[in-house]
Amino acid sequence: MDSTNIRTTRVCHVVAMPFPGRGHINPMMNLCKLLASRKKDILITFVVTEEWLGYIGSDPKPHNILFETIPNVIPPERLKAANFPGFYDAVMTKMEAPFEQLLDRLELPVAAIIGDIEVRWSTGVGNRRNIPVALFWTMSASVFSMFHHFDLHIKQSHAKIDLIVEQVESIAGMSLSNVEELRTIFHRDDPRVLELALDCISRVPQAQYLLFSSVNEFEPQAFDSLRAIYNFAVYPIGPAIPYLELGESSCETKSYLQWLDSQQTGSVLYISLGSFLSVSNTQMDEIVAGLQISGVRYLWVARGEASRLKDRCGDMGLVVPWCDQLKVLCHPSVGGFWTHCGWNSILEAVFAGVPMLTFPLFLDQDTNSRQIVKDWGNGWRVNDAVKAEKLVTKENIAELVRRFMGVESDEGKQIRRKAKLLQDKCVVAISEGGSSTANLDAFISSISPGKGH
Repeated sequence: MDSTNIRTTRVCHVVAMPFPGRGHINPMMNLCKLLASRKKDILITFVVTEEWLGYIGSDPKPHNILFETIPNVIPPERLKAANFPGFYDAVMTKMEAPFEQLLDRLELPVAAIIGDIEVRWSTGVGNRRNIPVALFWTMSASVFSMFHHFDLHIKQSHAKIDLIVEQVESIAGMSLSNVEELRTIFHRDDPRVLELALDCISRVPQAQYLLFSSVNEFEPQAFDSLRAIYNFAVYPIGPAIPYLELGESSCETKSYLQWLDSQQTGSVLYISLGSFLSVSNTQMDEIVAGLQISGVRYLWVARGEASRLKDRCGDMGLVVPWCDQLKVLCHPSVGGFWTHCGWNSILEAVFAGVPMLTFPLFLDQDTNSRQIVKDWGNGWRVNDAVKAEKLVTKENIAELVRRFMGVESDEGKQIRRKAKLLQDKCVVAISEGGSSTANLDAFISSISPGKGH
C-alpha cells in the first residue's frame, strides 16, 4: 500500500507488538496476515527489534503489513537461553519507552494496538493514549484459564508463589489435574519468570479485546468461562498458522518433500521436539534406537543436532535442520507427529488431521498433552505423565511407535478418526460463515474508523 493510497483512504491502522521470540512472532504475523486477507483497507505496522528485523525482514508478506523497529534494548537471541529470567525482565521493563517513541513518529492515527499478553505494558500505553488494545494469547485458552484462576488465588491468599505451589491442594475453578500441572510448571521454571507472567495475566482486564490462536469448538468450556469473566469481546480467531500460504508454489522443490513423495501414504512419522537441549542425551539415544527397532520410516527436524543424528539414523529416517512444518504435516505420506506439544505445532497437526504422539517437556506442554490425549482423543502420550524426566526405553518407544503407526488396527483407526473430526471442525471454523472467520470480521469491524470501541 503506497503513501498516496494511505492518505486518500480511511484506512484502519493497526500496530502489532509481538513478544520477541519465534513462538510469539510467528503467530502474531500469521494473525496479521489473516486480518490483511479479510480487509483491503487495513494497514498493519508490525513492530520488532532491529535484531528480529534481520531475521524476518525478507520474509514474504502482504503489501499492507509494514515493519517498524525499536532499538535492541533487550539481550540478543543467542544469550536468551543462558539467562531467560533476565531476558524476560528486559522485555517487561526496557521496550516500553522506545515503543512509545515509535508511536509518536507514525504518520497515521492508530485505530488499535494488538499486543502479545506477555508484553505487559501494551495496555498501559494504549489506555494513556486512548487507543483500544487487543491482547493476543499464543497458547491455549485452557492454559490461559488455568493461569487466570491461579493469579486470583494468589491475590486472595496473599502468599508467595512458591509456597502456594508447595502447599495448595485445590484452587477454585481448577481441576486437580490442572493443579498438578501448575506444580510441574512452577517446579521446572524460574519463579521470577512466572511472577512476571502472572502479572501479565492480571493486566488483561485493562484491555478492550482478547484474541486467541484457537477455535471456539476446540475448547468450548474454556471460552464460555472466559466470556463470563471479562466484560469485553473474547475472540478465538482460528489457528494463527500459515495456512493461507499452503497453495503458494516455491521455485525450488525441497529435498525432504521429494523424499516424502517417494514414501507410501500415511507411512512416515514426523518428529519435532523443539529445542534439542530440552531432551537429555541419554533419552535421545533411546529415541534413536527405538525408532530403528520399530521399522517405521520417519522425518526428523533436529535443528543444531541434525548432522550428528544423520550418522545414527540409517536408511529408515531422514534428518533435517529445518522444514516447512505445515507443508510436511499436510503431505499424504505423513501418518503421525511426535511433538513436544508447543501450541503452534498442535494447531498445525490439527489443521492437517494428523494424530500425535505427545512428549511434553515444560511450560504449557503438559496441559496441551492432556488436552490431546484426554479431551480430544487424537493422540497418545510417550513420556510418563507423573514424572516427565523418567527415561523412556528404546523397547517401549519401538512398541509404541509401531502401534501408533499401525493404521489398520482398531486403536490406530480410532485416533485417526478423532484427528479427522477435529480437522473438520477446524475447516468449518475458518471457512466463510465459520466461527473463527466471523470473529475476525467482528474484530475488524469494531476497530475500523467510525466504529465505537
